[in-house]
Parts: sequence; structure tokens; C-alpha cells
Amino acid sequence: MTFISAIVLLGILIFVHELGHFLFAKLLGVRVLKFSLGFGPKLIGKKFRDTEYLISSVPLGGYVKMLGEELGEELKEEEKQRAYNYQPVWKRVLIVFAGPVFNVFFAAIIFVFIFFAGVPALLPEVGEVSQHSPAEIAGLMKGDRIMEINGASINQWDEMTAVIHKNPGKALSFKIKRGSEAISVSITPEKRKVKDLFGEDKEVGLIGIKPSGNTFTKKEDFAGAVYRGITKTWEISVLTVVSVIKLIQRVIPAETIGGPILIFQMAGQQAAYGILSFFTFMAVISINLGILNLLPIPILDGGHLVFLSVEAVRRKPLSDKVIMVAQRIGLAIIITIMVFALYNDIMRVVTGKTIP
Repeated sequence: MTFISAIVLLGILIFVHELGHFLFAKLLGVRVLKFSLGFGPKLIGKKFRDTEYLISSVPLGGYVKMLGEELGEELKEEEKQRAYNYQPVWKRVLIVFAGPVFNVFFAAIIFVFIFFAGVPALLPEVGEVSQHSPAEIAGLMKGDRIMEINGASINQWDEMTAVIHKNPGKALSFKIKRGSEAISVSITPEKRKVKDLFGEDKEVGLIGIKPSGNTFTKKEDFAGAVYRGITKTWEISVLTVVSVIKLIQRVIPAETIGGPILIFQMAGQQAAYGILSFFTFMAVISINLGILNLLPIPILDGGHLVFLSVEAVRRKPLSDKVIMVAQRIGLAIIITIMVFALYNDIMRVVTGKTIP
């Protein structure tokens, strides 16, 4: 099931990415010779009109091959009007950019449906009160349910923690439901240093309570689901960019980089948790795929966009020799990263360690 889940996940995301390139190439009048899921020798192939549609043997990528895309390709005069390299820069930018955009857009669609179907959320219900904490001093007890903070309605645990974290040292007015009784108390969150997602220290307010673990299914109407879906996609996109920067800065250790084995393992785990977890994981990976493809590394979409930007400024394309050398360097970088990621995967399997 792990293998099948991973193949389904990767297959869908690769298809979506290449579909972006394919549709925009067709839309802008460029002839597409091949549309392949996977690399290497073909397993299945069918030609329809101008394009051959393939499923190839290595399921770790895909490609769209367009007429005139290869360096030094000789074309007949009548073919040039439908050849990629003979199109204006703006058309080629749209074709290249479409792949990553489709991945991000696909993730947003997944999130919209997830929020519309309903997601589990923790109730703002106290499960444990720490000794000598502001909550204990104020008299909070296990089973208490937070209804309001400073007059604002609280419906789930995250809403409550967001307010508390932002107000260290400031007195907050809590409205508590205890059985059938409503109680009002004032609690001042104490300032504490905690580790954020990247392992860096940050100061937040804490009152010393833990959730009961009770949940409810939170459903949005369609408009709310669209808003939440777009917001969540934006948040994860920003997080992905920041993670890359933190990785370069060595804030995030290089040991956290994962490869195909990790993706296969996590796809299987999320599928075991249920369809909601699997599609949430798919959306996150789709955003990662889209953002990382925009890195300015030759052979990635971001590298092609750099070449096109230089061409737009110079008003003439870079020489085939320069592009070829840059692509070889880019390929070497990608292979190095993939080998390192695979090494991390194998070491995690051998040692049993998890990502820090």
C-alpha cells in the first residue's frame, strides 16, 4: 500500500505539473511532440494527432517535449512558426511558468475541497493544568471550556492559543464554561521562550494548559472554503520559501532533506491515516514541487526563466554553448542533492532515526 500510495501521489502531481506546460504550449501554438509521465524507456505509448502520450519506466518525474526545444535542432522553415525556440520570450515564459503554477493551483483546489468537506479541530477544552501556572493561579480546572477571550468568541483550541501567544504579560479576560456555570476570570500569560518550526527561539505568552483532545468537525461553506484554501496555500508557499532560505543559512540541518524513500514512507503513513490526511499531504507536496521548481538552477523551470530573463534584457538568446554548460552544472547540482537526499533516507532506515 505504501508503494501504491506513493506512485498515485507522484503520478498525479507530475501529471498536473506537465499538464501546465502542455496546455499552455498548445494554447500558444507550440507543437508538443511528447507528453510523458516518468523518464527512461517507454512502457506504454499512444500517438494522437501531433503528440505522443507516454508512460515511462522511471516514475520520478515527467516531461513535455516541444518542437524546436532542443539545442541545435534543425527545422524546416514551415515548422518554425510552431517551434518553441522561435516563439516570443513572453510566450516561452508563460509555458515554463505554467508547470509550477498548476501545482500550486492544484493544491489550492485540494484545500478548498478539504475545508468544504470538514476538518477535525480541537475544542477549546482544558485537559490538564500545570502546577503554579497562570491558569492554576486563576482557578482553571480540567474540563473547563474557554468560550471568550476579551469578548471575542473562541470556537477551537488554535483560536485560543493564537490570542494567548500574542499577549505575553498582558491581562486577558476569559469567559469559562464549567458544567452549566459561566465564570469570568482574568489571566496574564507569562512570557516564555519556545522553539518555532525551524528550531529558533521565540517569545510567546503561555498560561499552562493542555487540550483535552476532544475534537469536532469544522465545515466551511463554499465561500469560506475558497478563502481558507487560498489562505492555507499561501501560508505553505511562504513556509516552503522560508524553509529553503533557512536550509541555506544552516538554521535547518541538512539531515532534514528527504528523498524518494521518505516520500514513499510518508505517503503510505498518510494514506493509512485516511483519505483526508493523504490529500492534505498531496497538497503540501504539490506546493513544494511548484516552489522548488522555480529555484534558479539550470534544467529546472526556474533556470529556464533566468535564461529567458537574460534574453529579454539582451534582446537576443544566450549561445547554445553557454546554455549547455549551465545545464550540465545544473544537472550536477540536482544529482548531488538527490544523492545526498537518498543518503539521508537510507541512514534514517538503517539507524531508525526520524527527521529532527
